[in-house]
Amino acid sequence: MAITHVQLLSIPVADQDRAKAFYVDRLGFDLVADAPMGPDQRWVQVAPHGAQTSITLVKGFETMPPGSIKGTVLETTDLDAEVAALRDRGVPMDGEIEEAPWGRWATFSDPDGNGFVLQASAQESRQPDPA
Repeated sequence: MAITHVQLLSIPVADQDRAKAFYVDRLGFDLVADAPMGPDQRWVQVAPHGAQTSITLVKGFETMPPGSIKGTVLETTDLDAEVAALRDRGVPMDGEIEEAPWGRWATFSDPDGNGFVLQASAQESRQPDPA
């Protein structure tokens, strides 16, 4: 197979400026592009710093209503610190950090209700032994 990676994921939003502020200012993503795309459209692209895959914040697609994306998984190497930082920046988490044999995770949504899972896979999420 010649497919090498997912390059772009489109997230439907109602207001691109509000969404851009959330993804850049609250989540800490890099702004990759913000440019006109035709007379009534705009290309707003964000990405976690250094990531291979980026996100476009799209609007106006009848088949993609704002808030319809659920379960997008974001990986972190320090879940506790990241959850604390997101809370400090005003991101409401859906609950506490949860744990399973495969790793630890917490969930949150963007202002439109698109749902995310912030996780640390098992090999990254092992806590140091306090002894």
